[in-house]
Amino acid sequence: MRFIRKIGLVIGLATVVVATSVGAQQQFVNVLTGGQSGVYYPLGVAVSQIYAKAIPNARSTAQVTKASAENLNLLQAGRGELGFSLGDAVSDAWKGDAEAGFKTKLDKLRGLSATYNNYIQIVANADSGIKTLADLKGKRISVGAAKSGTELNARAILKAAGLTYADLGKVEYLPFGESVELMKNRQLDATLQSAGLGVASIRDLATAIKIEVIAVPADVVAKVGDAAYQPAVIPANTYTGQTADVATAAIPNFLITHAGVSDDLAYQMTKSLYDNLDTLYAAHNAAKAIKRDNAIKGMPVPLHPGAERYYKEVGLIK
Repeated sequence: MRFIRKIGLVIGLATVVVATSVGAQQQFVNVLTGGQSGVYYPLGVAVSQIYAKAIPNARSTAQVTKASAENLNLLQAGRGELGFSLGDAVSDAWKGDAEAGFKTKLDKLRGLSATYNNYIQIVANADSGIKTLADLKGKRISVGAAKSGTELNARAILKAAGLTYADLGKVEYLPFGESVELMKNRQLDATLQSAGLGVASIRDLATAIKIEVIAVPADVVAKVGDAAYQPAVIPANTYTGQTADVATAAIPNFLITHAGVSDDLAYQMTKSLYDNLDTLYAAHNAAKAIKRDNAIKGMPVPLHPGAERYYKEVGLIK
């Protein structure tokens, strides 16, 4: 009997150890961002910090990437749990638009939340003589990293304005920070950056040289022919030397996850995000546009069931 009791005690202890180890199983949350001079990166760092504190046993990191398109491809491959992306890129990925960089439909993508709008910000050296979109003809311009969300936006806007890359004097495919450095050195005339208002790269440029912010008129925005592109305004004094409002286009950003993320983890990711909005607001001014009431508006892919559970819990989904 004593032997049997000992066996029972050992089995019981083993059960406790196994249960404890399962309960304490580490959860990896890799947040896919963008270049360090953009908005995705500081927000991604803030999100990863929120998750590290709020989600039990979470090991959360923020990864520098080439942004939208790369993030979506990485999510499809299961090489990240959450990624920032522009709405038009998400839509292209879900459709499998090869021209946009998606050879097949990325069918594992799932929505977590809408965030803030990106603004098309075309900034020229004031000495370049560029005042309008038409003036870009024959000029040197950076359009963002190849196949990035910014570059996809650049193609769409230039096409709507009746321009192609062939009309430009030189096209560089560079991240925001590198584009700005080339402009400071007079090696580029303009840069097109799709980002939140007050993006660090353009703020840096505006303090180094005199800039001209180029308007994207509402009729050009309409010619894009994509509902994701909406007329918007870059308010006066967003950047040093920009003394008037400038018309442009805005495109919504989304936080995207994938079907391989457990429902429980996706729920915790969504809940902790909205429980800690102050942390996001402190990370970048653009984040102040993130509101829970807008979380599921215009989502181009199906919501993750874990996120859906949270939105039902708070009454956003009936």
